Amino acid sequence: QVHLVESGGGSVQAGGSLRLSCTASVDIGSRYCMGWFRQGSGKEREEVANTGGVGSSRYADSVRGRFTISKDNAKNTLYLQMNSLKSEDTAMYYCAARPRSGFFCSFGMDYNYWGQGTQVTVSS
Repeated sequence: QVHLVESGGGSVQAGGSLRLSCTASVDIGSRYCMGWFRQGSGKEREEVANTGGVGSSRYADSVRGRFTISKDNAKNTLYLQMNSLKSEDTAMYYCAARPRSGFFCSFGMDYNYWGQGTQVTVSS
């Protein structure tokens, strides 16, 4: 069982930055695909970014160039640095983990473990 706890959400003006953190109860080094998702009010859940496996981290088109996903394996912590925030980035943000099978952590995979979420509100 993997427990994930997010933090770092809050309210910010458009153009500002926030950094989300997700602390895991297990070593998230090479064994897991780790991802950030978000769900805005009345919207479907959207995969924002993931990391793990072979190759670079992956991003949704809507955030590429503005958001950066990273890990600190020594702290078992996943981050999402969010810059140039827009009002449409307003959502509940969740981190998620899944045991990695194969070389890649592709978009659209099912994740097994989820955090409780942290709210991000961007005002214009």
